Amino acid sequence: MNPPAKLISATSLLLGTSITISSNHWMMAWVGLEINTLAILPLISKSHHPRAIEASTKYFLTQAAASTLLLFSSMTNAWFSGQWDITQLTHPMSCMLLTTAISIKLGLVPFH
Repeated sequence: MNPPAKLISATSLLLGTSITISSNHWMMAWVGLEINTLAILPLISKSHHPRAIEASTKYFLTQAAASTLLLFSSMTNAWFSGQWDITQLTHPMSCMLLTTAISIKLGLVPFH
């Protein structure tokens, strides 16, 4: 990987992480997580081996499913409480879905 591509990838990772950490709105948190996902994909598939391509495809599909679950969680929370704010997570179904989505994104034990 050439130096400008490494710089863009590292900058994207830092940008996505800072957006996710500093967001107060579900959509901005989702955008930050998606920037991180798209910045990691070239690093996974850097070697052009079929297993690396397969791993990056599986990673992308898993992360896309987790992102969909995260958006569904925020939508159900907004439906029940009327708030899109991250700090106003009040409905138990939304809490369970959000915990599952974050666990999938982090690769915690039942979801690894």
